[in-house]
Amino acid sequence: MEKKIMDSYQLWVKNAVEDEDVAEELKSIKGKEEKIEDAFYRDLAFGTGGLRGVIGAGTNRMNVYTVAKASQGLADYVVRHFAKEERKIAVSYDSRIKSDLFARVAAGVFAANGIKVYIYTQLMPTPCLSFAVRELKCAAGIMVTASHNPSKYNGYKVYGSDGCQITTEMAAQILGEIEKLDIFADVKKQSFEQGLASGAIEYITEDVYTSFVEAVKGQSCIGDKKIDKNVAIVYSPLNGTGLKPVLRTLKEAGYTNITVVKEQEQPDGNFPTCPYPNPEIKEAMALGMEYAKKNHADLLLATDPDCDRVGIAVKNAQGEYILLSGNETGMLLLDYICSRRIANGTMPKNPVMVKTIVTMDMGEQIASHYGVKTINVLTGFKFIGEQIGILEARGEEDSYIFGFEESYGYLSGSYVRDKDAVDGAFLICEMFAYYASQGVSLLDKLNELYETYGFCLNTLHSYEFEGSAGFVKMQEIMKKFRDGVSGFGEKKAVECLDYSKGLFGLPKSDVLKFLLEDNCSVVVRPSGTEPKLKTYISVSAKSREAAQMLERKIAEELEGYFTI
Repeated sequence: MEKKIMDSYQLWVKNAVEDEDVAEELKSIKGKEEKIEDAFYRDLAFGTGGLRGVIGAGTNRMNVYTVAKASQGLADYVVRHFAKEERKIAVSYDSRIKSDLFARVAAGVFAANGIKVYIYTQLMPTPCLSFAVRELKCAAGIMVTASHNPSKYNGYKVYGSDGCQITTEMAAQILGEIEKLDIFADVKKQSFEQGLASGAIEYITEDVYTSFVEAVKGQSCIGDKKIDKNVAIVYSPLNGTGLKPVLRTLKEAGYTNITVVKEQEQPDGNFPTCPYPNPEIKEAMALGMEYAKKNHADLLLATDPDCDRVGIAVKNAQGEYILLSGNETGMLLLDYICSRRIANGTMPKNPVMVKTIVTMDMGEQIASHYGVKTINVLTGFKFIGEQIGILEARGEEDSYIFGFEESYGYLSGSYVRDKDAVDGAFLICEMFAYYASQGVSLLDKLNELYETYGFCLNTLHSYEFEGSAGFVKMQEIMKKFRDGVSGFGEKKAVECLDYSKGLFGLPKSDVLKFLLEDNCSVVVRPSGTEPKLKTYISVSAKSREAAQMLERKIAEELEGYFTI
């Protein structure tokens, strides 16, 4: 083990004594070189997604010390770039283990640096943080969350004054400030209670939250159509932040027949019934589907812990519940919003839809059908939020009608600059009720889209690489892909787009997209928030069966690249 790793460990043993959990863990790993190395071989990476990591002791872990150091770096950035009266930061947190503690620690650091802090009185979704940043005219915002990761993780998302997750440039500048700091000597601290008493820390008022709910309800596309809002809905917040805002929004909009999954109703960072609280994963939706069957529900909704992603299941003609992918739900919402806006006369003059490069290309075909321009951006909803900001700067904010990504993120308005599962849940229920009133199911509508635009199948495969050895392995695999690929699954590679070169005016990013014959493609990229490599396979074919067969061939061939 390198001497600097052991030196770092010894420094923490001596100085990290305030937090009992951290101090105890440091004692427990004494003499265990592998554990010490994994906890100290690097500083927890800070980037456009902020921080994210396993909760525990060490520089490569989420704890009160790494959170305080990141907060000091952000505070130094705000002090350097904003006038005294503009130095304000909004804070929110989710249901994860230690989220409330990390939020209070961060707030205390900001207050100690002379920055005004606004914090929600209770846990609130990520979109509510984005909304508060804009509503309260803050210089920045933080959301303590690890989104949909397993319970051992927590994280720290940073938002700019526009309510959007920070740009690559801003992240680099904040990182520069963080790297100047000694984690124990250079962090200014103040207790949360002291900040509250002095007025440096202030709770966000109820009217801000109410304004957010009103903004979501304002996204309705139903117009003067009468729909049956008594559709039977089962909802699961997956033990996260969605319970109050989702239920309040739906009930105020007139939806009355809602059953909540009892075991997943209350906030619980251990996620006892869904170890991976991600609505993209079937296992996370399993209990909700049982509830749907038991209650003869028409629709199942589930939001992830920080309530920025929403997944759904709908009943087919045989009474079975079918999970829809993020792409499928996004395409249905896009088609619904476009058709309803045209019918209501509310479509802007030059409408714009924004999607990520790994999101189903059929979205662009649907947009084109309605005369809507598509803007393709890098993976990450911050790039969609960035495009709304560009439109706003040109006085064309109202041109934006929808943005979505394959990972279950949707946003139909510009009131926030991140994906919003409260908005997603609201619009899904409205869309479902609208079609149900005409005797049409969402599966019927989806099949209609496939008949119109051709069948398309998109899948995601993830490969996990833990620890320092895993980090090196991921780099080796990306190099292997860059060294040249002739094709996958009998489809020749027509072109390889290497986004690390900064293509199409987009920021440089470690992403490869292989364009294959017959409108097929493969995207490979490291996750920005987890120790994983992700592959996105997009297949076009004449039928579902043909598409599934081709996808399997491509996936099997890809598998070989991840076994080096």
